[in-house]
Amino acid sequence: MDIHKEGKNWVFGFLLFYVGMVLLLSWNDSFLAIPISLILGVFFLLILNFFRNPDRPIYSKDDRILYSPADGKIVVIEKTYEDEYFKDEKIQISIFMNPLNVHVNRYPVSGTVMYSKYHPGKYLVAWHPKASKENERTTVVLRRKDGKEILIRQIAGAVARRICNYAQEGQAVEQGEDQGFIKFGSRVDLFLPLNSSIKVEMNQIVKGNIDEIAHLD
Repeated sequence: MDIHKEGKNWVFGFLLFYVGMVLLLSWNDSFLAIPISLILGVFFLLILNFFRNPDRPIYSKDDRILYSPADGKIVVIEKTYEDEYFKDEKIQISIFMNPLNVHVNRYPVSGTVMYSKYHPGKYLVAWHPKASKENERTTVVLRRKDGKEILIRQIAGAVARRICNYAQEGQAVEQGEDQGFIKFGSRVDLFLPLNSSIKVEMNQIVKGNIDEIAHLD
């Protein structure tokens, strides 16, 4: 199992701590050695699970298809006014990522990064209606070769307090590449053209680089 680069320090640091605690408790012949070792072992497995980075290449890339940028559940599909970049009505699709999901975020289409901005903010639960505007977040806008633009917003949740975003303005990116990572529970919003053909439903479970979110005509 591959570990994402954002989690290597966590994994190896906790592994050293785990081994050290087991050796210390065993050396002291403590009756707590077995239960503590089991509890720490469970935590270690949870950290491994959280930072896993499955290999999911897109074998047939097509910028008319917008693939899911994240693993999680569809919690919003609605027409809304996007007031940071477009200042116009768009179709918003939101994906909620629970702590057991893969937390790698991937570029849903190829294109050029036109806008990339980090916003400090609150840590409301990720599904809160105000989270998209008030929580810690990053906003990235991609422009396809045909000039159409989509907006991707990473949103921290009540537990997630660390957003990693690799997008830089002017950068050319490929569909399926890593865009970033959000640690410990979060949400990703997409803002798409109104004429997009939506391919998902509310409460549907999706996987990054696998499930089609929409077709962009």
